[in-house]
Amino acid sequence: MPKNKSEKNKKISCSIGGQAVLEGVMMMGKTCMATAVRDPDGQIQVEAKRLNTPKGVARASKIPFVRGIVNMALSLVRGMGTLMRSAAVYGEEEEAGRVEKWLAEKCKINLMSVVSTIAVCLGVVLAVALFIVLPNLAVGGIREAAPAVAGTAWEFVLLGVFKLVIFFAYLGLILILKDIRRLYMYHGAEHKTITCYESGMPLTVENVMKCSRLHARCGTSFLFIVIIINILIISLVNWAIGVQRIENGVLEFLAKLGIEIVLLPVIAGISYEILKFVARFNNKFVLIFKAPGFFIQKVFTTREPDESMAEVAIAAFQKVLDMDADPAMPETEFITSGILSQKLAETKAKFAEKGIDESDAEWIYSIVLGVPRSGLKDERMVTPAESKRIAAIASERLTGRPLWYIIGDVDFCDCKIKVDERVLIPRPETEQLADIAIKTAEEGDKVLDMCTGSGCLAIAIAKGCEKKRVAVTAADVSDAAIMLAKENAELNGVNVNFVQSDLFANIRGRFNLIVCNPPYIRSAEIHTLADEVKNFEPRIALDGGEDGLDFYRRLAAEAHRYIARGGMLILEVGEDQAAEVLRLFEKRDYAMVIKDLEGKDRFLKIAF
Repeated sequence: MPKNKSEKNKKISCSIGGQAVLEGVMMMGKTCMATAVRDPDGQIQVEAKRLNTPKGVARASKIPFVRGIVNMALSLVRGMGTLMRSAAVYGEEEEAGRVEKWLAEKCKINLMSVVSTIAVCLGVVLAVALFIVLPNLAVGGIREAAPAVAGTAWEFVLLGVFKLVIFFAYLGLILILKDIRRLYMYHGAEHKTITCYESGMPLTVENVMKCSRLHARCGTSFLFIVIIINILIISLVNWAIGVQRIENGVLEFLAKLGIEIVLLPVIAGISYEILKFVARFNNKFVLIFKAPGFFIQKVFTTREPDESMAEVAIAAFQKVLDMDADPAMPETEFITSGILSQKLAETKAKFAEKGIDESDAEWIYSIVLGVPRSGLKDERMVTPAESKRIAAIASERLTGRPLWYIIGDVDFCDCKIKVDERVLIPRPETEQLADIAIKTAEEGDKVLDMCTGSGCLAIAIAKGCEKKRVAVTAADVSDAAIMLAKENAELNGVNVNFVQSDLFANIRGRFNLIVCNPPYIRSAEIHTLADEVKNFEPRIALDGGEDGLDFYRRLAAEAHRYIARGGMLILEVGEDQAAEVLRLFEKRDYAMVIKDLEGKDRFLKIAF
């Protein structure tokens, strides 16, 4: 049954509030806050944090009149922190200073946190100076010039007038700044998004752009109410106490200043309750009280956003909705610049939690930063662009996918070899096999690389024997592997003849040197391999049968028919298989066992 018009436009109660930040919007819900920022690359980044408010503070934030004070303090601290975080995403990339490095390394202190705290304190001091000290000084000056004003109602009227003038002058002056005008556009996007949701419309850019940029729960309206309540209460208290009758001018000023500061929490609490009450209704009578706040928003603190800004605001709002609905949803962080040692340590810690070797983290930073792993000890800043690439690779690695599949290639004997799930990732010991083959090959030899996979062995031999003018053929049972091996040969500029063949099935002729690194893992041991190996690398390149020797048996039975007189077969074997494999090759002139760099019997040279 279709919904009628009233159902479609049904108002939704919403407690989510927000704040504009540098190139973005922060939204705060019941259990979390999310900040969406469009970074210099044009991508939207979202940082979402659980509020984790202390129980005492949480209880206080629900008590009428007290909650206004608590929420104002929390908003001030969180708002400034969010502004600093958004600046870290969109701000210019700067090298860390000595002080920042020293604080981070020795005291484990984040300089941005220190700056944020100082900024909050300075903001409070500035507010007190502008809206309390300055108006009282101005009224004091008028009293000296016109003593008849002293002690009359005009004194309190003038005090209120000065506070309002300073408030509007401040709002008008900061509009001169281009960044502030852009900030106010994001403020408009924040209001439009909340209004769109409260109106029961789907959160689309089109719907958001149609909504009003004015909102009754705006912090600007709250500030205006604070000033009005401040004027009324301070005037009443000063008159009731008779502060104006203090003869010493300095003491009178200090008394007025003290009263304003002491009563500030009371004024904030009352103002908050008025704002909440007024926001609940939408009739013509209440609109009279909303009108000043709407006027300030329209003239000063909001501007019409563009669609890209609405998109950012929607991203923040939707994240809050999702996290409020799902307590298990994890937090997210901005990808920002940072000190190399800190960021590397953070990545290593994440890898350790998943059982991933920390060397993978070092390789990621080494590749992205373009420095050797030994160079990671040199302190430097990791830029936002570098951080983003590192985070993308690290996130994929945390899924279990092997690092070199993610990177897309691996260095092998001074060759760049592309790898993906079609082929086994070349191991370090196989580089030693390639070196043995290169040194064994002689001028004009014909070389066959059996079970070539990515083609790494064949390509390394062709490149290493370039001056010996050897002819290299490579074979593999997998068509997909052959396709990738051909790409690698072309990438490295070598000529290799590739043949799709199940061992010797499609091989013709004889070769002076046959090199093979066949599958040799016992079938029953596949499940014991690391997840990144058994879950991602092709089983066909790993499984050597029940005892791991299936392929060696086939080689022993057929190889002598494809090796020229005086030729050589070089094999890689499992660390405990050398003796068993040698027994399979009865038809041989002689054999040699070669140890790998770890001292294990790894390679066999068998002469025919």
